[in-house]
Amino acid sequence: MTNLQHLSLHHLSEQAVRKALDLRQTVATAESLTAGMVSAVLADTPGASGMLQGGVVAYQNAAKANLLKVSAQLLADVGSVDGDVAAAMAAGARAALGSDVGVATTGVAGPEAHDGKPVGTVYIGIATAAGTNSFEYLFSGSRAEIRGQACGAALERLLEALAS
Repeated sequence: MTNLQHLSLHHLSEQAVRKALDLRQTVATAESLTAGMVSAVLADTPGASGMLQGGVVAYQNAAKANLLKVSAQLLADVGSVDGDVAAAMAAGARAALGSDVGVATTGVAGPEAHDGKPVGTVYIGIATAAGTNSFEYLFSGSRAEIRGQACGAALERLLEALAS
């Protein structure tokens, strides 16, 4: 992750924490490719204890199914790198941790393709009381850069979810 990327993540996190606190909204994360980076960046931000419920790192499909209640059939049908899986992960985190908003990351950081998806394919899932959604991205760069970009996208989508 570059210095600029780190500063950008810090700025996005500050905005998300402030917005969640202003709205009295709580957040939970479910992370695969970012492996806890989203919750760590949020937790680095002063005030995060007032909005961050917790996070689940579900790197393997068994963890996605067992901890986040992602359908094992869905995982078998589409693999772990999929928009429906990202949305289900977000909903699972929201339910498991009793939060207002769930945000999830899944994707391929490289160096090789996974589940037939090319390196840089990332899905961000968002779950709120209004429902779930997912967003697809195609990033480029090193493994660390792709993971950093995915974290940034998750924070941006979290901000949007808090604004609606």
